[in-house]
Amino acid sequence: MNLYVRYFDNEVLATSIDEVLNFLKSINEIHVDDSVIGRIINFAESDGLYPFRLKVSYSNYVLFLKTEAKTLEEFKMLEQERKEQQSESKMLMSERKRTILDLLNEPHKGWYDATIYFKRVVQNPDTGKCKYVDTRFRVRLLAESAMHCYNRIIDHLQNRQDVDPRSQFPSAKSSNFEYVFLDSDKESTEGNSPELPSQAVTSETSSESSSSNSISQIGISTQGNLDFSEDASEFAS
Repeated sequence: MNLYVRYFDNEVLATSIDEVLNFLKSINEIHVDDSVIGRIINFAESDGLYPFRLKVSYSNYVLFLKTEAKTLEEFKMLEQERKEQQSESKMLMSERKRTILDLLNEPHKGWYDATIYFKRVVQNPDTGKCKYVDTRFRVRLLAESAMHCYNRIIDHLQNRQDVDPRSQFPSAKSSNFEYVFLDSDKESTEGNSPELPSQAVTSETSSESSSSNSISQIGISTQGNLDFSEDASEFAS
């Protein structure tokens, strides 16, 4: 591979170590000794493609980049293409995020069947220490949109006495929040949406509790069920 070397406005595309050294020696501020030569050779002969910076003074560095380009013009053209690809990739990611948020905030008033997976803090009665337990919460509720559905669930869980406030909840954009818009219930949604009940519910540790029969309707009769898995990590209380 060839080396692209730059120090402020001075730059060169070198095809050999000798060309690199001649370039560095032409700049008065740069002192080229055996240590510098050894470090440049080690970088050139290494398998790594990461940039290398040679310190010249307190805040000034010489930049070294490995490249397949054979001329300075070709290197700059390849760099421009790489930057454009990175820019396009960032735009696509940003567009994807906007699309997810648009879908979450799109008004769809009615019933949602939603599931959220979060890290619930549970205390070990024997050791007094706490652990994070992967917890599944599934519920059916009325909401104005998917984001409103998510916010109602988070508010509900954060205000439950059987959910430790140190528990960790996922983002609405993550795969740990799932929802299905069931149907618009005109009669139920014309007025104010029912409030979440505050009574406690007995937590079940059996995997059987994750069946569809365990779905509760928030604001209709009971709370949603909390289901637990065995995957947990302990931490000091």
